[in-house]
Amino acid sequence: MSIWRTKDFDAMRAASAQPGGLRKVLGPVDLILMGIGAIVGTGIFVLTGSGASTAGPALVLSFVVAAFACGFAALCYAEFASILPVAGGIYTYSYAILGELVAWMIGWDLILEYGLVTSAVSVGWSGYFQSLLGGFGLHIPVALSAAPGALPGVTTFFNLPAFVIMMVLTVMLSLGVRESARINNIMVVVKIGVVLLFILVGTRHVSPPNWHPFMPYGATGVMSAAALVFFAFIGFDAVTTAAEEVKNPKRDLPIGIIGSLAICTLLYVVVSAIMTGIVPFTQFKGVDHPVSLALQFAGENWFAGFVDLGAILGMSTVILVMAFGQSRVLYAMSRDGLLPKRLSALNGAGTPIVATWLVGIVFGLLGALVPLQVLGELANIGTLAAFCLVSLAVIVLRRKRPDLQRAFRCPGVPVIPALAILFCGALMAFLSAITWIAFTVWLAIGLVVYFTYARHHSVLATSSV
Repeated sequence: MSIWRTKDFDAMRAASAQPGGLRKVLGPVDLILMGIGAIVGTGIFVLTGSGASTAGPALVLSFVVAAFACGFAALCYAEFASILPVAGGIYTYSYAILGELVAWMIGWDLILEYGLVTSAVSVGWSGYFQSLLGGFGLHIPVALSAAPGALPGVTTFFNLPAFVIMMVLTVMLSLGVRESARINNIMVVVKIGVVLLFILVGTRHVSPPNWHPFMPYGATGVMSAAALVFFAFIGFDAVTTAAEEVKNPKRDLPIGIIGSLAICTLLYVVVSAIMTGIVPFTQFKGVDHPVSLALQFAGENWFAGFVDLGAILGMSTVILVMAFGQSRVLYAMSRDGLLPKRLSALNGAGTPIVATWLVGIVFGLLGALVPLQVLGELANIGTLAAFCLVSLAVIVLRRKRPDLQRAFRCPGVPVIPALAILFCGALMAFLSAITWIAFTVWLAIGLVVYFTYARHHSVLATSSV
């Protein structure tokens, strides 16, 4: 059936090497910093507070569980990225292995994941930015400080800072991938410096009795918090969307994916342990600036401004990288004919300019108009679903093409991919019913778009006529 048609590996590699396409300018350090830029942000500066109130000091275990789910999936991503270094990430891999319909649904899913992550993080960025302004006695009008209904008992209409940061970073992305990578690298170095300084300062104020009881809400609390803080790991997969712009993708992509995930996991575990060692976990409930709270609790008020600055830079890089990944997914789907061709048009800097601005405007408005909690859970379920599918695809490809040359091989197939599916599926089970309903509606809309437009405009469909 035409909905199961697949793209040829060799033809895809050849097409990506044609002149006039995306520019190959990224190296392994760029990729690791891109991964860290996408991962370290809202998760460490905002969600650690919600996680601590849900799991207590056992939040460190929640991060470990979420890291295992991501780690198993990361090994699967690394294998595909080394085989097929072209733009689009898991969407492109699925098109070559599982067929057009599955690829379309994964691409549709990635639009939800990457887009909502940028929106959600822009909301967190807005909170820290307003906190920083407040330290100077400056305040944004209340009506323009948050999305409608985001602040109980307060009338708000539009989150202006969230929208503005999306527009500023969209301009940066329009300048080209080399320039965007340089900006990202500088901000990543600064924010990691802030995190390391927090670890150095906070260690002196840890009180071990605060870690007791260690698991006040049992395994259920740990898993519920893991489903929440999984958001903190979203981003390493965005590295794969840059595959076509990497100088030596077969070697560098696995390094970028696994290296960035390992570094971020270590930082999350250490920071969450120090936070819950300074502040009793019950005091984190409803707090959207937990790292700053820990420092204030320890009497280190002088450092709070540095944390706000680090959070602002940290979340800026998350938005930058995830918006980059979103635009490359749209570029790949447009190039395949599944979305309008205009979305794959490149400007003089080699940037898919229409796709980049579409992402900035649409998801900038969502961040300005939709509360953070709604955005975060929807982004999580989309990502977990994508991880399950890429893990399944590794098993399928090993059976269908065991002869295919792989610069990196996922170890322990099919056990490792099966564990990725198991861990991700378990985390999905702890998400709310309304999140599942919204996700199902989004996928249903995607099916309608595929059968009414994408299927008939597919390059594979038109080339076979």
